[in-house]
Amino acid sequence: MAGLRRRSREIALQILFKLDANPELSAADGAALYFSELSGAVEDETAIMRSGEPIERDWVSLLVAGVVREKTKLDDGLGQVSRNWRVERMTRMDRCILRLAFYELRFHLDVPPQVVLNEAIELAKRYGTAEAPAFVNGILDSALKQFPR
Repeated sequence: MAGLRRRSREIALQILFKLDANPELSAADGAALYFSELSGAVEDETAIMRSGEPIERDWVSLLVAGVVREKTKLDDGLGQVSRNWRVERMTRMDRCILRLAFYELRFHLDVPPQVVLNEAIELAKRYGTAEAPAFVNGILDSALKQFPR
């Protein structure tokens, strides 16, 4: 299940990155665009990507819709914990990773904080710059201290 969720987070991140660059798209439009171009024909809750990797399509949609819906709250919270970096000045990828992780920390209390932190760092390693993992770790560590569950 962890692999399924990790791959689903990666896809949610990719959709959020697209939406950040194209704010005129809705969360549903971004997800539909992604899945119409890259997913297989399976329409149930677990889709099989053309690469053969399974994902939880409902989890992807839940994450994307939640981040888009709560974006203002997420950015406000991130702004409070990233004193030296305004959210709009962060790289687009770092900003999307942090929004996704912060959303899970604040709104999905069933996911342990350490899992969220580790997943965000892994996303930063895979999709961010060389400095991204340390940056994401520092911001999320501050968030956990400032906004304990």
